[in-house]
Amino acid sequence: MRVGLTGGIGAGKSEVSRRLRDLGAVIIDADAIAREVVAPGTPGLAQVVAAFGPGVLTPGGALDRPRLGEIVFTDPAQLARLNAIIHPLVSERMLQIERSVPPDAVVVHDVPLLAENNLASRYDVVVVVDAPPEVALDRLARLRGMPEEQARARMAAQASREQRLAVADLVVDNSGSVTDLDTQVKRLWTELQHRRANPAAR
Repeated sequence: MRVGLTGGIGAGKSEVSRRLRDLGAVIIDADAIAREVVAPGTPGLAQVVAAFGPGVLTPGGALDRPRLGEIVFTDPAQLARLNAIIHPLVSERMLQIERSVPPDAVVVHDVPLLAENNLASRYDVVVVVDAPPEVALDRLARLRGMPEEQARARMAAQASREQRLAVADLVVDNSGSVTDLDTQVKRLWTELQHRRANPAAR
């Protein structure tokens, strides 16, 4: 069963993903694959440099992510340009990984931009990790040390909270405590197993 897991920046999607992995899900992490496809020496990195110039490279020849972020997260046209390079490469790699797992697995695709790229139809179930914008903003500043202006720009570059919730089959409310999240993820895992065993319930 293919599950699409998404959530806005700062909502805690990675925490949910880790817990699902511990419970037995196969996790395919789009962010990790996005880093893989632009590693030094890859065709993906060459395409990014061709599009944005050598200024997006570190002195060692790796992608300078903070610098690239400054360019794309304040300019929708530049973000679309980057996505047009990265997304096809990521999708291809995700499918390769998916083909290698057991047929009875619950495969969770951790996809930050699921709503933005209209990908909901690719999955049997879409799970949205949700938190109010003020909670997400606080986490980005407090836990990641991200300047408020940069955090707001990144949040604004993503789908709205309402757009994400509109594509959700199941929602994990991550506005509370870690204990609350643990309880919800266990309940989610039970529901996913039920849906895997009963395709009509999807």
